[in-house]
Amino acid sequence: MDSGTGEGSTSFTDDYETFISTTDVDLLKRAWRNEKAAPEILQYEAALRSSLQEQNVEASEADGEDPLTMSLYQMDLDRTQFLLRSYLRVRLQKIEKYIFHILKTDESLNRLSDEEQTFAASCGDDLRAHLKETVLSKLPTDYNSELKQSAASEEDDMVPAPRLDSFVICKARQYISGLDFEPEYSHEITEMERDLLTFVCYKFIKKPLENGKIDLV
Repeated sequence: MDSGTGEGSTSFTDDYETFISTTDVDLLKRAWRNEKAAPEILQYEAALRSSLQEQNVEASEADGEDPLTMSLYQMDLDRTQFLLRSYLRVRLQKIEKYIFHILKTDESLNRLSDEEQTFAASCGDDLRAHLKETVLSKLPTDYNSELKQSAASEEDDMVPAPRLDSFVICKARQYISGLDFEPEYSHEITEMERDLLTFVCYKFIKKPLENGKIDLV
């Protein structure tokens, strides 16, 4: 009897590592920190969310395990879900803040999930309709655009955009040489040592961040 219980406990311990992979949780924390610290919206972590959702399904199907073990596991699961919701909430806030910039910029739009793209399109339509009804329809033709201050404007100067020249604190996950940075910024930053906190202009480290070589703090 005791032997059977021990084997069941060991089996569930192995399953537990599959349910909540430390690697997945660490990746989620990293994605969340980077998203919070970056001035622009980053690439959506689709594979990570799918993996966590699969783990949730497996957890809900677990039956007959030790109550204490399941309780501890549920606590871990709840914390992971809280972190995932926070990650998605930060992204939605950025979409709402930079809605017109994202919709007109393919690079930014392609970073969104399918659901986020649908939300952005709907949000953009609603905002345009609201601005037209409350303000723009009452202005002269040359000034009734939600994107430009006037017809004379050559750029969309009414569209808020992320400030890529803002400064961030980051840490390299490995040694980074000048070749890892965009050539146009090679004179601004030449290298970064591993695990050394650095206060730097975001656009200088944008490329290594996208390549997973840098974490924001």
